[in-house]
Amino acid sequence: MTNHAILSASASHRWLNCPPSVRLTEDIPDETSEFALEGTDAHELCAYLVENALGRNARDPTENLVFYNDEMQECAEEYCNYVIEQVEKAKGYSRDPTVLVEQRLDFSKWVPEGFGTGDCIIVADGLLQVIDYKHGLGVLVDADHNPQMMCYALGALEMFDGLYDFDKVTMTIFQPRKHNISTFEIEKTELLEWAENVLAPKAELAFKGEGEMQSGKHCQFCKLKNVCRKRAEDNLALAQMEFANPATLDNEDIAEILPKLDLLISWANDIKAYALNQATDGHPIPGYKLVEGRSVRKFSDESAVSQIMIEAGFDPYEKKLLTITAMTKLVGKKTFNDLLGGLIIKPSGKPTLVPIGDSRQEMNLAKNEFKED
Repeated sequence: MTNHAILSASASHRWLNCPPSVRLTEDIPDETSEFALEGTDAHELCAYLVENALGRNARDPTENLVFYNDEMQECAEEYCNYVIEQVEKAKGYSRDPTVLVEQRLDFSKWVPEGFGTGDCIIVADGLLQVIDYKHGLGVLVDADHNPQMMCYALGALEMFDGLYDFDKVTMTIFQPRKHNISTFEIEKTELLEWAENVLAPKAELAFKGEGEMQSGKHCQFCKLKNVCRKRAEDNLALAQMEFANPATLDNEDIAEILPKLDLLISWANDIKAYALNQATDGHPIPGYKLVEGRSVRKFSDESAVSQIMIEAGFDPYEKKLLTITAMTKLVGKKTFNDLLGGLIIKPSGKPTLVPIGDSRQEMNLAKNEFKED
């Protein structure tokens, strides 16, 4: 048995949108990033803290975590506190709810050989909750109709449907470094309908390597993204868009272009990075050559520089106030709030243009003008 499913829940957003990508990429070696390794360490710490808080015998992994730091500890503690809060709420449904940590979940009824690991499952009569920890800082993850979470929920249904009585499933993404707790609730019947009518048919296509290729946001973590011809064709099509007025773009034209730009920019950057890697690895790009980029001067020995300057009567160091995060770590949250809580402000952010469906409140740019009569 393999440790990784061919149709993994974590990659479900990709293979649901582009079924052939699974077989097209299966022979391409995985590239493990430091971000992924850091996330693995964080998950191990989270699991330990939850098990320990539940009074279970668990081994403290801290000394073996390569990426362990104060921030990871703080994030894991926040997650643990949240899970225990949910367990206490579950006791309102059943006196002794079932709590599973790092639980293997099998959803192969709908996805060939499909399985994954749920960070925390809480079950009681009237309640089934799946909680997933995300340590990543880059992308905000939403639980609403999240296919990874829905696959996990199906696996949890397979384990407990019939043993417990519940009509709904609750899915929560806990992402502390993005200050994000996203919860989505779905009727059991709706989840099963999605599994039968959407998940299963697409999973079958993906497992066979069939279906149509499709580009989109799901390309971000695809191992084929740099050389995928479909992705290239879709992005290059933007340059061939036709508009009513060939000389200038109006706001309606701009509105048509804007939602496609992020994908276009992402693709262009991926192509540039891939071309550079190819050339660096000895595979020249026709018409291009490698040259040395701009360099910035630096000291060869900072300790020697410091000693020389101090002996010459100069202070070689600049002093500046610690950041809010660093100051909080220095004195602790409670002391920080007691001493400096009243001196914290949050200035207005710079205007950012987002789609109208974005949940953030729209800025009011209207200015009142007062004139003397």
